[in-house]
Amino acid sequence: MIIPCIDLMDGVVVQLVQGRDKVLEGASPEAILAKFAAFPVIQVIDLDAALGRGSNEEIVQWLAARARTRIGGGIRTPEKARQLLESGADKIIIGTAAFYGDGPNEMFLRELMAVVPRESILLALDSKDGRIVVQGWRESLAVASIEVVRALEPYCGGFLCTYVDKEGMMRGTDLDWFRGLREATPLEITAAGGITTYEDIEALQKMGIHAAIGMAVYTGLLDLRRLAMMQQSR
Repeated sequence: MIIPCIDLMDGVVVQLVQGRDKVLEGASPEAILAKFAAFPVIQVIDLDAALGRGSNEEIVQWLAARARTRIGGGIRTPEKARQLLESGADKIIIGTAAFYGDGPNEMFLRELMAVVPRESILLALDSKDGRIVVQGWRESLAVASIEVVRALEPYCGGFLCTYVDKEGMMRGTDLDWFRGLREATPLEITAAGGITTYEDIEALQKMGIHAAIGMAVYTGLLDLRRLAMMQQSR
C-alpha cells in the first residue's frame, strides 16, 4: 500500500528535513486531501504536538472525519488515543510514549490496550544513527529498532518505521534496514524516510512493506497519477 503523508505545523501542511528544517509549505489541508483522494489511507502527523509546542487538533479531527487516516504526533495518553479513534481515525501512531528509559514502556502500552483495540495501534520505530529517536526525533535511546521490535509485538497491530537519516533528503532510503525489520517481525510494517523513487516503492512492496511518502510527492518528483496506478495494480 502507498500512503501519502500530511504533516501539520502551525496550521499548515509542511515538509521537514530530518524533522528539523522546514523546506516546504503545501496547499491547505483540504486541498492536499483532495489531491490524495485516489489513495485508500492517509497518514497525518501533528508535528507541533510531537514537539510539545501546541497542536493542530481541529485540523486533525477534520481530516479524520473525512478520510481513512493513521494519525500520530504527541499521542501520550490513552485518552488522547481513544478520542482520535472516536473522531474517525482508523489507526493511531504511538512513538515517544511507547518507550521508557531505553526500552518499551509496557505499563503505558497495557493501559493503552485497555481502552483501544490492539489492531488500531501502530508503534513508531524511528531510527537515526542506528538508534531509536523520540520526542520529535530530538532524543536518542541506547537501543536499535530491531532489538525491541519483538518485545513490542504484543502491544500493536504493526509498526511505522522511519529511517530518519534519510528523511526529506531526496536521496533514497535504506532498503537493507527495512529488510532487516521485515525479517524480525511478521506484523505490518510501514516504511518512511527518504522514499524517493518508484524503484524504492516497488522494492518495499516486494518485501510486503507499505510505503509512506512525503517530500518526493510534494516536490513533484513522484507523480500522484503514476503512484495511484501502482496502488491499484497491487
